[in-house]
Amino acid sequence: MARLVAERADILPILAELFREHGYEGASLSLISERTGLGKGSLYHFFPGGKEEMAAAVLEEIDGWFERRIFAPLRNSTDAAQSIAETLDAVEVYFAQGRRICLVSAFALDHTRDRFTAAIRDYFIAWRDALAAALQRLGHAPAISTDLAEDVLGAIQGGLVLARAIGDPSAFQRAVARSKYLLAMPGPSEPRCTVE
Repeated sequence: MARLVAERADILPILAELFREHGYEGASLSLISERTGLGKGSLYHFFPGGKEEMAAAVLEEIDGWFERRIFAPLRNSTDAAQSIAETLDAVEVYFAQGRRICLVSAFALDHTRDRFTAAIRDYFIAWRDALAAALQRLGHAPAISTDLAEDVLGAIQGGLVLARAIGDPSAFQRAVARSKYLLAMPGPSEPRCTVE
């Protein structure tokens, strides 16, 4: 069903869902036109660079949301424990308790990655580093903080993949719950397992 689109920002959520449902290659201009209710001329008016510009804009929008709701609070909160708990809650809501795939991860796993390498890399590095910064404020050593942050990102992304693969969103919910538990535990005094 076509929606009413008045400006470029109105199109981004529609595009994001199309890319989630069909992938970058599968989201054809005719499908985008049908879903947005805009002709190809109007689409090119909003996105002169075509579908690649559309995907870049969606990735930028996702990155902006994560910067405001996840990365900045993790980096800047005076209560690191609270910011970790709140951002994990926000991640659960964002991914609809495991019913919504991570578009950045989906792009990272197919041929689309080559088009958006920097945006994909920067998104995951920012997330890892922001979480590690919060963990350091809790007293963890830098290497331990990075290890824990990578464990949690792996659990979240793996939980999303598993939830999708087996058709059970609770797999993601359990991954987030385990991450909350892991981050609440006191860490060892030496790095756990850093691979060089």
